[in-house]
Amino acid sequence: MAEALRIQNLSKRFDKTQALDDVTFDVPMGSIFGLLGPNGAGKTTLFSIAAGFLRADGGSLRVLGTDISHVSELQGRMTILPQDAAFQRNVPIVEQLVFLRRLDGSDAATAQREVTEAMERVGIAQYKKRGIHALSHGMLKRMGIAQAFLGQPELILLDEPTSGLDPQNARQIRDLVRELQQSRRVTTVISSHNLAEIQELCDHVAILDHGKLKITGSVQDITRQGRRIEVTTSRPFVESDKARLRTVFVSTVEELGPHRYRLHLAVPDGKPADDAVIAVMRAILDLGVAPRAMTEGNTLEEYFLSVTGEPTDVPSRSAR
Repeated sequence: MAEALRIQNLSKRFDKTQALDDVTFDVPMGSIFGLLGPNGAGKTTLFSIAAGFLRADGGSLRVLGTDISHVSELQGRMTILPQDAAFQRNVPIVEQLVFLRRLDGSDAATAQREVTEAMERVGIAQYKKRGIHALSHGMLKRMGIAQAFLGQPELILLDEPTSGLDPQNARQIRDLVRELQQSRRVTTVISSHNLAEIQELCDHVAILDHGKLKITGSVQDITRQGRRIEVTTSRPFVESDKARLRTVFVSTVEELGPHRYRLHLAVPDGKPADDAVIAVMRAILDLGVAPRAMTEGNTLEEYFLSVTGEPTDVPSRSAR
């Protein structure tokens, strides 16, 4: 599969802080790609280098096949929504977006038409002749999304697009990104702390921590590594039961309480995860143990915590 971004041995230091440390991964063309990490992991630094705002200390980064040192050649092919995107306070919204579109080389008539269509699509057309003071925080996010999807970009970078939004507005932004992605068939890279959101929206992810790449791959493959079953049984598991379960994809049996267990699965590549779950449940029944309650899951958040060792809302560690 062709890559929209190819990042190889990328490094960036700010004084004593190593913001990016020999980072290498690809972003597949046409994917919705999640960039994850605690505050200070290096996500915004990577975005800033990809957009040409910062220069890396080492390594290389190619965007749509073009080395980022020639970022001017990507005009109109890549757009970015920074986390704290700023707009002019007293200039009508429509004029600001038209101006941004003209900077990409569009003629006035085309820019006006595209901006009008984008504002209608994100639900802020009624505010087009007003300044940003007329917009709520959620509406400002919609304006940023409209700006990022203007024209015909092939790659869109969204830095924390739902940060600070209530659940309803965050859902609307996710739906909007998904709708625009499907209609445009672009590559969208999203930086976020919301792991449930990334698992729902993205098909591939990379996890950064302390500037280092922890893992990258498809969401399906990564969550496969965190597959687990919680079960309440009719009797306790004895050691021979646990040994039997370890022969059918169970790597660890964790006791949660009387007759309650968490079974961590190790699902081999190429093996459907659902088939592994079924095999484990059959093994439990073969032991003469009746499962009285069972829940099964594999969240991106659980895997994130296992590789970073901390929650997603830890205080910033000064790396950007």
